[in-house]
Amino acid sequence: MQNTIRIVGIDPGLRRTGWGIIDTLGNSLRFVASGTVTSDGDMDLASRLCQLHDGLAEVVHSYKPDEAAVEQTFVNKDAVATLKLGQARGIAMLVPARAGLPVSEYAPNAVKKAVIGVGHGEKHQIHMMLKILMPKVEFKGDDAADALAIAICHAHNRGSNRMRQALAG
Repeated sequence: MQNTIRIVGIDPGLRRTGWGIIDTLGNSLRFVASGTVTSDGDMDLASRLCQLHDGLAEVVHSYKPDEAAVEQTFVNKDAVATLKLGQARGIAMLVPARAGLPVSEYAPNAVKKAVIGVGHGEKHQIHMMLKILMPKVEFKGDDAADALAIAICHAHNRGSNRMRQALAG
C-alpha cells in the first residue's frame, strides 16, 4: 500500500525564492500550494538571507513536506551574482535539511524535461503543462511555477534517486 508523499520544490533566488508544494501518490499529482519568499533589496546580504530562511522555514513548518527538491544553480557571467545566488541556494537547501527532510537537486534541463518533455523550453510551456498535469494548480509568477516544476521533477525521479543513494551508501 502506498502513502501520499508531500514534496516541496524550491527555486532559489536572492530577490525571489519560489516554492511549490505537491502531493504525489503513485503516478498522480495534486497541487497543494505555491508562493514566493522575497527579500528586501535595500537590506544587507545577511539580512536578506535571513528573510529567505525565515520565509522558507515558515513554509516547511506550515505544510510539513516529506521531501524537498532544489534547482541547481547555473553559472552566470557575473561572478558576484553567481555567488549571491549560491548563498540563496544554500538557504534553500539548509531549511529543509534542518527540518529533517531529504533534499534532492535537479539541473534546470532535467526539470524542463520532466515537465514538458524536452530539456529546453520556454516559461509559457512550463505554465501550460502545470495546468495540464494539475488542473487545480495556482501560481503567481515564474518563481512559483518553476518551484512546482521542480517538485514534479522530483516526484518523477524520487525512486531512482533513492536507489542511487542506497547503492552509494
